[in-house]
Amino acid sequence: MILVTRLNGTVFALNPDLVERADCTPDTVITLVDGTKYVIAESVPEFIDSVRHYRASLIAQASRVESEPALTQPVDEQAPQATATVLPLHRKDR
Repeated sequence: MILVTRLNGTVFALNPDLVERADCTPDTVITLVDGTKYVIAESVPEFIDSVRHYRASLIAQASRVESEPALTQPVDEQAPQATATVLPLHRKDR
């Protein structure tokens, strides 16, 4: 989610995966795939930078998770040779 500001100054979170387009008319109007429109205070380039930063952070987080060693645990106590890869839900350094 990214934070955007309405023209009245209130801030709300928006899922950028649902954005169909951003128009400058001269206010920035964000149109979602379901047709919902939001008028925001940020300019179109600022909005695009926010979306770019959000997506880059997702990719960075995914590559950190992939680089962490996976834990292996037995799937079945009766068959210890069968193991499953388990990824931790939370990082321990936080």
